[in-house]
Amino acid sequence: MRAGTVISLASLHDADAGARRRVLYRGFVSEVFVPYMDPVEEWYYRTFLDAGEYGLGLWAFPLQPGADCPANAAYFDGSYAGQDGKPVSGENRICVFERYAGDVAWRHTEAGFPDRLITEVRPDVTLVVRMVVSPGNYDYILDWEFKTSGSIKFVVSLTGLLEVKGTPYTHADEITADAHGTLVSENTLAIYHDHYVTYHLDLDVDGTSNSFVKNVITTRRNTGSPATGGADTPRRSYWTVRREVAETEADGQVDVDAGPADLLFVNPGKKTRLGNEVGYRLIPAGATAASVLADDDFPQRRASYTKKQVRVTPYSKQEKWAPGLYADQSTGDDGLAAWSGRNRGIRDEDIVLWYTLGLHHIPYQEDFPVMPTLSGGFELRPSNFFERNPILRARPASMPGHSANGSCDAR
Repeated sequence: MRAGTVISLASLHDADAGARRRVLYRGFVSEVFVPYMDPVEEWYYRTFLDAGEYGLGLWAFPLQPGADCPANAAYFDGSYAGQDGKPVSGENRICVFERYAGDVAWRHTEAGFPDRLITEVRPDVTLVVRMVVSPGNYDYILDWEFKTSGSIKFVVSLTGLLEVKGTPYTHADEITADAHGTLVSENTLAIYHDHYVTYHLDLDVDGTSNSFVKNVITTRRNTGSPATGGADTPRRSYWTVRREVAETEADGQVDVDAGPADLLFVNPGKKTRLGNEVGYRLIPAGATAASVLADDDFPQRRASYTKKQVRVTPYSKQEKWAPGLYADQSTGDDGLAAWSGRNRGIRDEDIVLWYTLGLHHIPYQEDFPVMPTLSGGFELRPSNFFERNPILRARPASMPGHSANGSCDAR
């Protein structure tokens, strides 16, 4: 009832190894936190925990064929636990389809040969699992995108209706004090607010014993001496990588905007033939806002985990919901921030990635009366998981009237 779509046992086929390999044991949206920024009596309490207070599954309605999903989509019914504990089913709650969007999976043009131009291009194909939830005024389109390269993309798209209130203002020049929103129509203010969508991802990267690694980009001066990593050249600086393996949960709390770094989840017990630890890396793709509310503010106490986009914890069956089991009455003592504050060990353990997408939403006139879709997301991308590009042997697209003028040996 709380989570919406649950993806279980996400594995991929490694053609070179001739085996299926696990990446994700289970993943779902743990919470959607939407605090509004008007402190007046009629608005201060509007700080919604959509999953914990209302249940995302309850607000999933039938998808509209040909509109919510393309013509090639297959539809599946969804079920959630009702208030009496019995399953409640609904039709067409999830759709699955292949996306052919004209994107490129890989390509290269080699122009170094006299009188010969060699080009190889492979089209990108993505398997999309989609669900839409409409908890009140907003609609959230939740996409899980599985790519042939092994990547998994998580995309959240917002649309729907702004939360508005009446005002005597009819022109922006009349506003002389903080109105806590934007005038989007005569006598209509759309209130400032945030959106935080938190994912619970129980990773099993080629097994259950995983570690969290930060490859920090570090600037170095060229000393001119090979003994210290330099070289006798005119270059004055370069960057290199400082590898940090997280030992405890404190090391697993990351502000992704704090500085350049690759964030990886590796299996220390599995290595490629070249000796690299197999892994996946986390790539933010927009919507990286973190909460700026005061720590002692009531809504921030309930959702204190929104100060960091990334938290890594050891797996615990009881730890599923970011604001705690009883979100409606939460005071902040039971939830993700409190759990990760225990500072348990996360090295070479069965670990969980909690990733929070964040948007500070300043409304604009184009958002009214119905908001055009706004998207953000992140990606889990293979990083030394394969021995080589896993789609090197993908077939080229069939193009009428085109004859291939190059080849790519995948042996």
